[in-house]
Amino acid sequence: MKKKELLDRCARSGEERILLGRVLDKLELAQSRGVPAHTPFLSPGEQASVTDLLNGAGRPRSLFWGGYPGSERNICLFPAGWQEEDLPAGADGPVAAVQASFPAGASLTHRDILGALMGLGLTREVLGDILLPQPGVCQVVALTEAVPILLSQWESAGRYKVSLSEISLDQLTPKPAQVRTIRDTVATLRLDAVTAAGFSLSRAKAAALVASGKVSLNHRECLKADRPVAEGDVLTCRGLGRCVVKEVPGQSKKGRTMVVLDRYV
Repeated sequence: MKKKELLDRCARSGEERILLGRVLDKLELAQSRGVPAHTPFLSPGEQASVTDLLNGAGRPRSLFWGGYPGSERNICLFPAGWQEEDLPAGADGPVAAVQASFPAGASLTHRDILGALMGLGLTREVLGDILLPQPGVCQVVALTEAVPILLSQWESAGRYKVSLSEISLDQLTPKPAQVRTIRDTVATLRLDAVTAAGFSLSRAKAAALVASGKVSLNHRECLKADRPVAEGDVLTCRGLGRCVVKEVPGQSKKGRTMVVLDRYV
């Protein structure tokens, strides 16, 4: 399928068309020269869009990677016959990490750190996950070419000075996700019904959120309240968080569908 046909089929907006066009350029570069190429960091929604694109392009070899297993923001690498543990690290790899130390009582948040980094003129595309593994410590994953800027120009976050050092990717210490398991029953595995169960809402409220574009299914905005939901699907509701359909055990005695969801807290 030609590039224009792929973009016509996969892009949902002008902005997404530009993103996917750049991804295809990286893929073409890798295929024509036979050397690895990669995209900037992608959000989960952008990764879902790129996955749809690559499926339409015949599923070329690719790998999403963000510096550690389970990362949220990832680059997409081409070609990628390797496994994550085989990826080059440090100056030879596409992704690196910087650790910042600040006073333990500073109580800096993810937003504080991101604001400080954006203030350096860095775009979100060069920044991966921002980890806060313990009080007084922040770890930032970034494209390798952005690390010299971080080390030379990042001086503070909020009103606190930071002390910086480059660390290896295997020193990254993401916190385990905190989830609350929800067991409920729904009349049917529709998006509005499962959203209501996952976020403790009425069915009508959930349907209204879907219609207003505030609910995403597998990181893609979905406006159809009757869209089927299956085991393993990820539901995100703007302002309320995210939950995953962990299990669909079967039918209750009253004929309703049982669901087990993990809601991230």
